[in-house]
Amino acid sequence: MPQQRRRADALRNSDRIVRAAITALQETGPTVPLEEIARRAGLGIATVYRRFGDRDGVIRAAFETYFAEEVEPLARAARTAADPRQGLATALAATVDTLAAHRRLLAAAREAGAFTVGLAERFVDPLGDVLTAAQRRGLIRTDLLVRDLAAIVVMALGTVHPGDDGGRPEEDGADHRRYLALLLDGTRPSAEPLPRPSSHRLFADDTAGGCAADRHR
Repeated sequence: MPQQRRRADALRNSDRIVRAAITALQETGPTVPLEEIARRAGLGIATVYRRFGDRDGVIRAAFETYFAEEVEPLARAARTAADPRQGLATALAATVDTLAAHRRLLAAAREAGAFTVGLAERFVDPLGDVLTAAQRRGLIRTDLLVRDLAAIVVMALGTVHPGDDGGRPEEDGADHRRYLALLLDGTRPSAEPLPRPSSHRLFADDTAGGCAADRHR
């Protein structure tokens, strides 16, 4: 019983640290001190180091939790859409919006090496069946690849401004929605074939294997 209690306490502490990190990183960005995260979690800095090893470990855990709770469900929801093209469009738009709204967390994740091939795989894999269904129904060009969907998200995120908040569509500065719409329009069936993709991975990761997006060729 004491050992089980210690494990439960450790899990609760880890969750408190992760939740505090998500909030602090979103508010302050990559420069937030680790001591501030510990303070928000109501724990000592030694506990933070004991649970996550170092600053990058905290950021990786925070981003992976955010990704699992906020981004992955968007891709899975696309599989239940009656119209697969609309399902894809909705999933991609919602993904860009939430990542734009959490741009400081995303910046911290990039610096810490938390935006990995593994996360990209987890996002694009559920979209493969949806893309195939849309192509079979003639709703999307047949030469579009799953990796292209990940690239669309990355390209749209490239137009996010510091003042964007991922909020109301009528607000000025939401260029990522405008250019996402243009990119999605390019997925419509066309007689003009796309150039062949390169052999390079879309996401670099020194520790992970090839991206699932690249396997759907």
